[in-house]
This record gives sequence, structure tokens and C-alpha cells, in this order.
Amino acid sequence: MTGFSKGMDKVEVALKWDPSPAGQPPTDLDIVAATFVSDDAYGEPAYVVHFDSRSPDGTIFLNRDSTDGRGFGWDEVMSLELGRLDARYARVLVGVVIQQRTGHKTFSQVLNPAMRVRERYTVLAEDDFGSVPGATAATIAEFARDAAGEWLFRPGVHGFEEDPATFTRVMGRAR
Repeated sequence: MTGFSKGMDKVEVALKWDPSPAGQPPTDLDIVAATFVSDDAYGEPAYVVHFDSRSPDGTIFLNRDSTDGRGFGWDEVMSLELGRLDARYARVLVGVVIQQRTGHKTFSQVLNPAMRVRERYTVLAEDDFGSVPGATAATIAEFARDAAGEWLFRPGVHGFEEDPATFTRVMGRAR
């Protein structure tokens, strides 16, 4: 036997931030996930999951959504059941986008943003977006299948200066 690993199965991505000060428009951050098929792993997403959708097979879904950062603990939580995802999907990319409805806002203008990626009780990554202060969106987690078909996690926060619609189209391109 060469190895005994089940790979990653179910992952949770969580996002939190503090509400805007009194008299300021609310700050709205959203978690988005994009899936990519093996034939086009760095091209257009096969589908995108966000605040108003879920994956067609129910493997990726938003458990909690916030439009203003008011709440206790994590404001947005997305679950990814990678172990159930069809074999044609080779890559899943998770990102965070700042809604721009009330004017241009970057991560440096969001009060106390934080993200966490975990599998069960194991924290895989945590970040405060300090490395991308001028970005309006960022990818925060990449999951890719290895040669054996097991899911691997690739951490890293990579900033973008895109509106939400454009970000979901370009977030998966090779850097």
C-alpha cells in the first residue's frame, strides 16, 4: 500500500467584519466560490456560488449571509463538501468580494475583516486581508485535485481590483 488518505472532505470558509460606524453606509462582504472543470481549470468557472445561489448538486452552499457585519462571531459561512463533488471538477476557488453599491470601498476601509478556512476542527488558514489593503476583492482559498483525485488545499490571499461581476469571471485565471 502506497498511502492511506481520504483527502479533504468537508471544508468551512468563514468571514467576519465589524459594522460601519454610525451614519456611514453599511459594509457588505460576500463569500463566493467558483468551480472549474479539468478541461478548463483556469478558464471560465463551470458555476459560481454566492449569496443568492447554491451549487446544482448541493455540495457548496452558504450557511450564513450578512449584509452589514452585524452579528456575533462569523458573519458569513460557506460549506464545501469536496468529497461529494463530481470527479469532473478539478479545482474550486473561494474568494471574498466587497459590494460597491454605496461607493468604492477597499479592504483597508473595512473594519476588522477576518477570514478562516477549516476542515472539521483543524484551522487551515486565517487572515485579516492586511496584505491586500487596496483590493476590492480577493481569492482566499484554492482546492485542487491531485493525481490520485484527492483534494489538496492551497492557501493564499490574492487581491483584485474588480467589481463583483467581473471578479467572479476572472478570479480563477492563472496568476
